[in-house]
Amino acid sequence: MSTKIRLKRMGSKRRPYYRIVVMDSRTPRDGRAIEEVGFYHPVEADEGSLQIKEDRIREWLDKGAKPSDTVRQLLNRKQFYLK
Repeated sequence: MSTKIRLKRMGSKRRPYYRIVVMDSRTPRDGRAIEEVGFYHPVEADEGSLQIKEDRIREWLDKGAKPSDTVRQLLNRKQFYLK
């Protein structure tokens, strides 16, 4: 099973927020997640709009999960450096 760390869209029209989740790579975007490891609110302007569980993300990366391009950018914004 190939796992990905990617975004799951929530919210309403024009007011989206995203959960950063670990999923099987074959599941749909809003499908069932294995684990939720953070969230991202792009509409909010403050720094609290991005929160991640660094220890859980590090553990999943060690197990072989691959982050999507968008999640990689968000992690770099939080100074969470990937190997």
